[in-house]
Amino acid sequence: TRYHRLRRRISFLDTTAQAVFLLALVLTGGSSAIRASVQSIAGTSLVPLVVVYVIVIAALSEVVHLPFAFYHGVVLERRYGLSTESTARWLRDHLKAVALVLIVLAGAGVLVTALLRAAPAQWWLIASIIFVAGLVLLARFAPVLLLPLFYDIRPLARDGLRERLVALADKAGTPVLGAYEWRVGDRTTKANAALVGIGRTRRILVSDTLLAVHSDDEVETVFAHELAHHVYGDIWSALALEAALLTLGCYVADQVLSRFALAIGLDGKVDVAGLPLILLTGGLVSLVFAPVAYALSRAHERRADRYALDTTQNSAAFISAMKRLAATNLAEDRPSRLVEVLFHTHPSTAARIDASSVTSVGI
Repeated sequence: TRYHRLRRRISFLDTTAQAVFLLALVLTGGSSAIRASVQSIAGTSLVPLVVVYVIVIAALSEVVHLPFAFYHGVVLERRYGLSTESTARWLRDHLKAVALVLIVLAGAGVLVTALLRAAPAQWWLIASIIFVAGLVLLARFAPVLLLPLFYDIRPLARDGLRERLVALADKAGTPVLGAYEWRVGDRTTKANAALVGIGRTRRILVSDTLLAVHSDDEVETVFAHELAHHVYGDIWSALALEAALLTLGCYVADQVLSRFALAIGLDGKVDVAGLPLILLTGGLVSLVFAPVAYALSRAHERRADRYALDTTQNSAAFISAMKRLAATNLAEDRPSRLVEVLFHTHPSTAARIDASSVTSVGI
C-alpha cells in the first residue's frame, strides 16, 4: 500500500509539474520567445522550424520530468526490491524512450502545424483521423519493431508449455507467430505475460520472471486471460475509446486556440508557439476521462478472468497464479473504492480471487 501510494504521489507531482510548465510557457510568452529564437536560426520553413522548436520544448520538458522519472523508476523500485538494473542501464533505456517520443512529437507537430495552415477550420478532425491510424499501426507493429529495442526476446525453450499455449491460441481462433520468452529479469523482479500484436504480428510473450516461479498450469491460466482480450476484441474497443478521446481533445484544443490565441500573445491559432497549449488541452481531456477508460479496462479484465477460468477449467491454478503475481508485483490487495476508480486498470487481487472462487463453484 505504501509503495502504490508513493507511486501515485510521484505521478501526480510529475503530471502537475508538466502541466504548470506548459501553461507557463504559453502564458508568460516563453513559447513565443522560443519560437522567435528558433525562427532566427532555422528560418520560417515549416519543417525545420517545427522540428527545432519541438526539440527545444521537449528538452526543457525533460529537465522537469527527469527527477520524477528517476525517483519512480530507480529509487522507488529499489527501495521495494523490484529493480535489478543499474542506473546506467535505466538511463540508457530512458534516453531510448525519450528519443522515440521526440520523433513522434516532432512528426505530430509538423502535421498539426501544416493542417492548421492548410485547413484551420477542419485541422482537428483530419489530425484525429491520422493519429488514430497511427495508433492502429503502433498496436500492430510495435511488438515487432519497438519491443526488441528494449528487451531480449527469444523462442520459449519449454517445449511442453510452448505447445500448450500455441494450441490454446489456435483453439480460440487467434493464431500466433509463436511463443517467446520475454527477458525482463535483468531489469525487474516483476512478472507478466502478454499476447501482443494484431493479425500476422501477434505473438505470445512470457516473462522469464514468470517462468521462474510459476508452474505450467499457472502460466497457462495467465495466458488464457491475455488471450481473452483478443478473443473479445478488447484491443479494438480500447482503441475506439482512445480515438474518441483524441478527437475530443483536438476539438477542444481548436476551440481554446480560436478563442484565446490572440489574447495570450500568439500570432493566431496557426502560431507554432501554440503547440504546448494543444498538448496541454489534449492531456487535460485524457485526464478528465481517465476514470471512464479505467472502468472499461476493469470490465475487460473481469471478463478475461472468466474466460481463463472457463477455458482452462483450472480455478486452483488461476487463484495460485493471482496470489503469486500479487506478491511478486506488490499489487494492492484491497484498495479503497475511490483509489480503484481513479487509478486502477485492473480489479483488485482480492476481488479477482473472490470472483474466481464463485466461478469455480458454478463450474
